[in-house]
Amino acid sequence: MKILIAPGAFKHSLSAVAVAEAIAVGLQRSGLGADLHLFPIADGGNGTVDVFMVGDGQRVSVATVDPLGRQIYADYARIDGGQTAVIEMALASGLELLKPGELNPLVTTTYGTGLLLQAALDAGARRIIIGMGGSATVDGGAGCMQALGVSLKDSYGREIEPGGGSVGMVHSVDTSRLDPRWREVEVIIASDVDNPAIGNQGAAAVFGPQKGADPHTVRVLETNLRQFFTRVHEQLRVDVRGIHGGGAAGAFAAGLMAFLGGKIQSGIDLVLDYHHFVRQLENADLVVTGEGQIDEQTIHGKGPIGVARLAREHGIPTVAIVGGLNADDALLHEAGVQAVLPIIPRPMSLEEALQSAPELVEQAGLRLGYLLALRYG
Repeated sequence: MKILIAPGAFKHSLSAVAVAEAIAVGLQRSGLGADLHLFPIADGGNGTVDVFMVGDGQRVSVATVDPLGRQIYADYARIDGGQTAVIEMALASGLELLKPGELNPLVTTTYGTGLLLQAALDAGARRIIIGMGGSATVDGGAGCMQALGVSLKDSYGREIEPGGGSVGMVHSVDTSRLDPRWREVEVIIASDVDNPAIGNQGAAAVFGPQKGADPHTVRVLETNLRQFFTRVHEQLRVDVRGIHGGGAAGAFAAGLMAFLGGKIQSGIDLVLDYHHFVRQLENADLVVTGEGQIDEQTIHGKGPIGVARLAREHGIPTVAIVGGLNADDALLHEAGVQAVLPIIPRPMSLEEALQSAPELVEQAGLRLGYLLALRYG
């Protein structure tokens, strides 16, 4: 029996590589005797750099800043002989860099991700993939563009302050200092959402609360993004306000489209294509995927569903091992997941579950092995 193990990361606990390894250990312990192939995945969020690095590439550490402007170091990946750079925006501008009391999209900025982009450009990248998941920002990418040399000034001629609370003050947009090399670089936005930058389904309304915005702050952010992208439209003749997917990472995706000509692609499809997932499916009997929690968002293009749909196209069933299940099993089945196995065997706190994740995932792999032995043993 050939089993392809293709899970994503379990946020706050295990990388995709660690999840795949734990599942494999559990299956081996069951005595199933299957031929196991590990294929860790990411969809533009947590672990994207690590997954692209599997089997190839160079990790580069860059001095940058976190969402509040504090000095940090963040990594990006150089692959394809250095022609392609993979940047995970969350490593410089993400939620996991902040304490719970620090979440405030009115002041958090994508400036640090802009420094990563500039470093990749200076290193000779001709193609840049930017993962959008896990952002702490709702600034429309304004901070990133300022890091790249774009001037965003208010009506008094002053450069705006960092954060989503200031982007509505933009009066003039000057791109004359933007490096001309960007015209020759392909910018790919790795995302799994189709929300626009503004509106009831936009970045502020849907994702603002995840980043610390209360209802009043959501309204402020919505107004500011609307005003910012209206100015961009008026002065750059580029309208990204209603483009599907522009709302990713607090409308950072829309900013990348407007200023750098970025194009959105499915994050999971990029990973599966790069590592030749279809080739790995040859002669496979089962695919095992998973993530920290499967919910309604998972069904709309997250990594496990991308894996399951492609496997189903080749007639191969998929089982998901997950930290939590908050979605209708019938909908998951329709999307290509034949069964879901949560790892939690008894009532426990989230903290305990996170700390015990390696053992819990391994035990889930063991139980799956015992179940498979009923047919293949």
